[in-house]
Amino acid sequence: MGSTTAFAGESTTRAAGDTSAKTEIERSICLLSQWLDKNDYRGYDTFDGLSAVYLRPLTFNSPLLRTVLQQGVRRFPLNLRPLLGIRKERSTKGMGFLARGYMRLHAESGDSVWAEKAKAALQWLVEHQSTGYPGASWGNHFDYQSRAFFLPKGVPTVVWTSLIGHSFVDGYEHFKDESYLKIAVSACEHILHGLTAFPDGEGVCIAYVPGKDSRVHNANTLGASLLIRTYAHTKKQEYRELAEQALRYTATHQRADGSWYYGEKENLHWVDNFHTGYVLDCFLHYEQSTGDLRFRETMMHGYRYWKETFFLPDGTPKYYDHKVLPIDIQCCSQAIDSFTFFRDLDADAPAQALKVARWTIANMQDKTGYFYYRRYSPWVVNKTPTLHWGQATMLSALAALQQAL
Repeated sequence: MGSTTAFAGESTTRAAGDTSAKTEIERSICLLSQWLDKNDYRGYDTFDGLSAVYLRPLTFNSPLLRTVLQQGVRRFPLNLRPLLGIRKERSTKGMGFLARGYMRLHAESGDSVWAEKAKAALQWLVEHQSTGYPGASWGNHFDYQSRAFFLPKGVPTVVWTSLIGHSFVDGYEHFKDESYLKIAVSACEHILHGLTAFPDGEGVCIAYVPGKDSRVHNANTLGASLLIRTYAHTKKQEYRELAEQALRYTATHQRADGSWYYGEKENLHWVDNFHTGYVLDCFLHYEQSTGDLRFRETMMHGYRYWKETFFLPDGTPKYYDHKVLPIDIQCCSQAIDSFTFFRDLDADAPAQALKVARWTIANMQDKTGYFYYRRYSPWVVNKTPTLHWGQATMLSALAALQQAL
């Protein structure tokens, strides 16, 4: 009892700190929301370089030259997009994160404005699904060249479909609207019937995109997480069975230190911050949706590695396990979200989430409200206003943290 009792004044100091923190978070959300409204929920994307109308013809449809153009636009420290004819657009994944953020703000405040914004984002997503594939699915609004394959505009990915599917599960849980659950079920049907599940030992790896042998841990587990959250409401056993097999694959490939490579192929052997956060969240979704603790040891081993490896004492989120720079806004937002999500399993998690949030607001938020894409050094900052990669994920993460505060 004595170890948990605050001294006189300590509780007052903590309360004052909590109030100050909440005010800081609220102000940041307000500025960001105003920026989003002013820009009609449009922004650039980190990988939209192939939309450069003036340079794209010079790639001659060469995978190498497409990669050079896409990565050149992505990595250049200044935003070249306006000069290259790349326009701000709405993003399906971005709208999914905005819907989740607005629902969290509505749950915390009760303000109907947030509810209307969430419903509008969900309706936009219903109207902007990929076509020609089984079930509800979503993809990029631009062509994309990966290390392994070329992905034309509109081709769905399990990452986009799963994260957006989560927004519809949230919509069902928050608004009690059966139509949102039906969309989530349809997205699960896409995962079951539109994507290959590659056998591997006692598990399977869900493909990243239709028709490709593309095996990536965060994509695989994200597919599993949507299946298992939807199973919690529908009790469709096939959803649970595939989710368990997919998580078993990733659990089996956990490295001795608790980390995961991005993927098991030789050219995918790196370990980064936000993809690790995705994987950890997915294991926790499984546990919360089923009450089954079979992956608890795997999950917490990975969580401890992530928490101890990817953050500096002041809350700065590292990108890779072996170096700090570049500091990427996606690492910031996912860290805030994951720490907040793990608050019931780690008493220190809310403080860690707040530390990352305060660092991000101080170092990555523009005075106009939006968040910068990357910081390469104290003096070199890429201030591109990305939508899903920065604004939408930060709104969702800060809204979750505000709820927790």
